[in-house]
Amino acid sequence: MLMPHPAVLRRLVDEYQALSQTAGAVGEEPATRSTREQDLAYTLCVSTGTRDVVDALETARRWLAAAAVPPPEQTGPGTHVLV
Repeated sequence: MLMPHPAVLRRLVDEYQALSQTAGAVGEEPATRSTREQDLAYTLCVSTGTRDVVDALETARRWLAAAAVPPPEQTGPGTHVLV
């Protein structure tokens, strides 16, 4: 299975979490999610080979931990990853 680049995966996870925090819990009904949140959930599932966004987030976090990719707040100002 192909694996997404860790920086791309980190961006997907961070954006999904930001949207889900403003819209509600991760487990809310798909009909109540924004289109962008649904797109991110789908992309996370495809990227991690899972069928559920909760599983996708868990898998993504494991992969990111193994790749030692820190969250953006730990990289410092002015640090950008170009993909």
